[in-house]
Amino acid sequence: MGSHTSEVRARGNRVVFGAALVAALAAVIPAPAAVRTVPAQAASQSSASRKPDDAQSAAECKGTAEGCPQAALPVFAAEEIQARSGARQNAGTTGRVEGTVNLGPRLKARKMRFALYPQDSQQALADARVTETPKGERDDEFRNVVVYVESVPAIETAARAAATNPPRGLSIRQDGLAFVPHVLPVLRGTTVDFPNTDPVFHNVFSLARAATFDLGRYPRGDARSVRFDTPGIVKVFCHIHSDMSAVVLVLDNPYFVAPDASGRFSLDGLPPGEYKVVAWHERARPSRRSVRIEPGRATNVTFDIPLSDEGPGD
Repeated sequence: MGSHTSEVRARGNRVVFGAALVAALAAVIPAPAAVRTVPAQAASQSSASRKPDDAQSAAECKGTAEGCPQAALPVFAAEEIQARSGARQNAGTTGRVEGTVNLGPRLKARKMRFALYPQDSQQALADARVTETPKGERDDEFRNVVVYVESVPAIETAARAAATNPPRGLSIRQDGLAFVPHVLPVLRGTTVDFPNTDPVFHNVFSLARAATFDLGRYPRGDARSVRFDTPGIVKVFCHIHSDMSAVVLVLDNPYFVAPDASGRFSLDGLPPGEYKVVAWHERARPSRRSVRIEPGRATNVTFDIPLSDEGPGD
């Protein structure tokens, strides 16, 4: 009887230990990101018939540059932020932060691309769609900078309200054996489409803590989608073409923007208060500035971003 009791206790201990191990692993391993597959029929629909409020609008491209939506940065105007938050404010009750981002010469230097797959490269670059891509989408390094406001209680209401209705139609295209745009800032809860406009297969994936996914191998004209619910840096790659990379910067409030081609930026609709404003670039350490926002006034700030060998982690 004693040996039988000991065996039962041992089994019970193993069950408890196993349950604890499973719980510990669940806490450490992130849940897979929400992935949506868009069939070829949907991906081939013309952009002319696309409804602006259609949740699948960005994924419904016909395999040409003009048929795929250009990825626009989700910058919110002050009125939209206030509408999402339910606040009834006028321009005199909020302020803005504006300024300039200066990039170091090594960051502004054009990066060389190495063709690891010459046959695929020749086929993709020979496609007419590559030349139709706006030049700034590939060559403007300021598009790879994101200026954002760190969350504080003063903007939590606007952040929660905006997150319940995130912008739609955002995409990162596979175009000319590159991800275009290279950097895309999004509000948490946003779904991003990954349409393949190249005449070769791609396989988009990420192992980031903020979003882990593998979209599988799919051809030109097809698309896959991922919803990003966790703030963080999501580095995106292609299993087939290892020199391809992109970054989705998931933010938890809607106050963010990319500078224009001269480095200028402006963020409107900030309630009065103290904030930390950050200028982020994947190859440099984040640059932070403390600002005070006053009603009806603009606060000016300048960021100098040199190249750093130690960028932020994923």
